[in-house]
Amino acid sequence: MKVTRPMLAAVAVLMLAGCGSDGDENAVPQTANGSLEQLAAEVKCAPDIQIDADDVRQAICKDSDGKFILATFATDRGQREWINGAKDYGGHFLVGRKWVAVGEETSTVTMLRKTLGGNIEEGKDHSARSGGHSGH
Repeated sequence: MKVTRPMLAAVAVLMLAGCGSDGDENAVPQTANGSLEQLAAEVKCAPDIQIDADDVRQAICKDSDGKFILATFATDRGQREWINGAKDYGGHFLVGRKWVAVGEETSTVTMLRKTLGGNIEEGKDHSARSGGHSGH
């Protein structure tokens, strides 16, 4: 059988899609969806609701991987505006369709991603802040 470019491209696509990679611990599941309570149940946390409005619902969650904020949104635009504003404060963001989980540690959102899927985005890095006046 002659190997053609389209065949090689098909094999590459299958490899990138993860086909045939049983048990890959770094594999990201399909992005979860649902209400705040449904997403919280997926990661086995009891959400402490902080905001319960028509456009956004937000809770604090704690699980074995750490403490994080879980928020759901009525619209994609509302979600993006919330994320863009929140990124100024730093943190690590796991973003799904109309939901976001925010943790202080990269490891927290990395572990959540194994259950919820989604994409990781980073907030501003404030670790390089100056310690004050130089004492001249």
